[in-house]
Amino acid sequence: MHTALVHLDEPPALAAVGIGVHGPAGQVDEFLLPDLWQFHLYGYEADLTVDGTPHLIRPGRVSLVPPGAEVRYRYRGRSEHLYVHLRLSSSGTARSVPVIQDAGPELPLLTAQLRQALAVWPNTAARAAAEVWAALWRVAHLAPPTTRDTQVAHPAVAAAVALIETRLAEPLTVSEIAKAAGVSHNHLTRLFRAALGETVVGYIRARRMERARHFLRATTLTIPAVAASVGIPDLQAFNKACRRELGAAPRSIRAAQTTADNARPAAAQGFGDASGPRATGTGD
Repeated sequence: MHTALVHLDEPPALAAVGIGVHGPAGQVDEFLLPDLWQFHLYGYEADLTVDGTPHLIRPGRVSLVPPGAEVRYRYRGRSEHLYVHLRLSSSGTARSVPVIQDAGPELPLLTAQLRQALAVWPNTAARAAAEVWAALWRVAHLAPPTTRDTQVAHPAVAAAVALIETRLAEPLTVSEIAKAAGVSHNHLTRLFRAALGETVVGYIRARRMERARHFLRATTLTIPAVAASVGIPDLQAFNKACRRELGAAPRSIRAAQTTADNARPAAAQGFGDASGPRATGTGD
């Protein structure tokens, strides 16, 4: 087994967090966890076999083994590693993650997150789960993404997307984005089309409008403040952009959400619904 499909849209349920000590009682361990994932961070050299596939353990490597996989460790002396045994949801997007890989420059942060989880486990289980969840996301992004929802495989595209997200409120040009990503204007354009199926300008426009829709629906920011926060401070241009990209003027988008919010309590309490009362929610 070289890779495992991992679902990380929901937080993990932890069964155990600790430091495993192996070697003194024997050079070989063979076992499986029928219902639990094994998440290990190593500080030693050893050999690992997962469902018959051999892997090398080296300091700074991290492994994520799915439930039911047969593992065989061959140690070379006293060996300690940080471990977490956990359950993961089967819902949401599946991500292909190597069974074992180098943590690389992420090693200090991964170590800190798992040690923090160990420090608060089990007295503050929710905090421990949050630390492990963040660490799992970090591990999932050590290798280039391979799922449909994150197809930013080229480092230049990833750098460009990160820059765009942090500077949506500012003027942006393709040339300066390309320079920051370390590629030419034309090369970034080709990479964007290959990875995301659209131009850099189209991506910026879509992200600005998605953020504008969120602010209009979920906040009480004034419309000029929303416009400025998404990099379109000219209200006439912002109005046109909303009509073109979102299908309605900013005030109409906000009014429609307000109407929906006002209607939600009655529906949530079961009025006009034969199924009886339900718990109310806070909305999106």
